[in-house]
Amino acid sequence: MKRVLALLLFVLMLSGCGSGSKPLDQPLALRKDIISSSGCSFTAKITADYIDVTYTFTVDCVADQDGTVRFTVTQPESIAGITGTVSPEGGKLTFDEHALAFPVLADGELSPVTGPYVLMKALRGGYINGCGSDNDLTRVSVEDSYENNALHLDVWLDKNNLPVQADIHWQGCRVLLLQLVDFKIL
Repeated sequence: MKRVLALLLFVLMLSGCGSGSKPLDQPLALRKDIISSSGCSFTAKITADYIDVTYTFTVDCVADQDGTVRFTVTQPESIAGITGTVSPEGGKLTFDEHALAFPVLADGELSPVTGPYVLMKALRGGYINGCGSDNDLTRVSVEDSYENNALHLDVWLDKNNLPVQADIHWQGCRVLLLQLVDFKIL
């Protein structure tokens, strides 16, 4: 009798394994779409929280097929027009036709202008360690590294499986919040 009951429980458990979609299907489908595309474009409102000071600015971004992100600052008006590029080789800012190279980390903390690049790098190849429903959104947890520093990202996907927000955590603290608008896979 115990064997029959054990067999019945085993069959019931297996029958639940094949139905419906798996939690990681969404982020893996997004990764596949990004990698197979010619790039992505989006607007990011970036909030950098360095405990004693907070900075907020908005950038229009285009990420190419190789993962390089080009951006133009649109807000605040006092720095609007600054452009930049962040790639695996480093970063570069341009203002009034002069180039300024910047380190990928500033004072031991993640530089805000690297946020969109870090997001795209994680979406393209970070270790997805969790996924679940968060109201109408899907929350994806991704582990990645940047300049040998371990990063944790929480990325929220909308019903169209596109990112709408990302929190970037470094050394256990959220240092960057990216609110994404008009994310398009090209």
